Amino acid sequence: MRRRIDNFKNSYLWYSFKKDKIAIICLIILISLVAMAVFAPLIAPYNPYDSANIDVMNSEIPPVWIEGGDPGFILGTDNQGRDLLSTMIYGMRISLLIGIGAVLLQSVMGISIGLISGYFGGRIDSFFMRMADVQLSFSYLMIAIFFTAVLQAAVGVGRFGEIAVPFLILVIGFAQWPQYARTVRASVLAEKNKEYVEAARVAGFGAGRIMWGHIFPNTLSPILVLSTLQVAEAVMSEAALSFLGLGMPISKPSLGSLINSGFEYIFSGSWWITIFPGIILIVLLLSINLLGDFLRDVLNPKLYKG
Repeated sequence: MRRRIDNFKNSYLWYSFKKDKIAIICLIILISLVAMAVFAPLIAPYNPYDSANIDVMNSEIPPVWIEGGDPGFILGTDNQGRDLLSTMIYGMRISLLIGIGAVLLQSVMGISIGLISGYFGGRIDSFFMRMADVQLSFSYLMIAIFFTAVLQAAVGVGRFGEIAVPFLILVIGFAQWPQYARTVRASVLAEKNKEYVEAARVAGFGAGRIMWGHIFPNTLSPILVLSTLQVAEAVMSEAALSFLGLGMPISKPSLGSLINSGFEYIFSGSWWITIFPGIILIVLLLSINLLGDFLRDVLNPKLYKG
């Protein structure tokens, strides 16, 4: 373990990270936001899911620095009387849960299909890649909107709220697996004819062991970069669906549903209900994307300068 830490400290990745102030700032911001989401019950002043903490008479209270603000609600309240800061923290928790869950699902599907397709080639490769082409010909957001609207109509809005999180993970994850499949397939095609793979075949190793034990570890760099960017993409997809009223219900708000719930009040004076969740969403997505760009530049062998 000690040797691995020393190797990392001497790596080009760590050297580049120490010199990139934007990457450092983005990582600090991202860790802070994730920590707030994980420890939401300990950090949030109120529990927005507890009806005892909600009073409709407290609805649309402005932030504390504006006239009419209440020191008990630092960022004000939403249209239901919930503390906006607490609701944003819990909402970010749901957005990150859906984003990370969707990426885990699409990575498992895409990596498995990409390994099989690239390693075996032939008809198997053609079948999976044509599947990917067909799916990529449709907008992933359109697919998500279609299935979400169908399910809401089938089970009702109330019932949908109970299964919204796993369903959104499923539909967003399934809609974007071709990204992983194509990336992994390209890496496998570049690796499968190298000497270490031939040596594994001569040693009598099976296809599964060669794919997962030998080729897969050498595809981790592009997978890591893609995963970083896909988390931001999945969070943005969830926010878009929620903004359209097809995602998380207002009773279990995400950042997207918070923006949607306050949008009709933005011009009537209660701008904070939409603006603050929007700012948090932008900061979250920007920090993830900038870290992804940093990893892409550093882990790209063509940019490595030794």
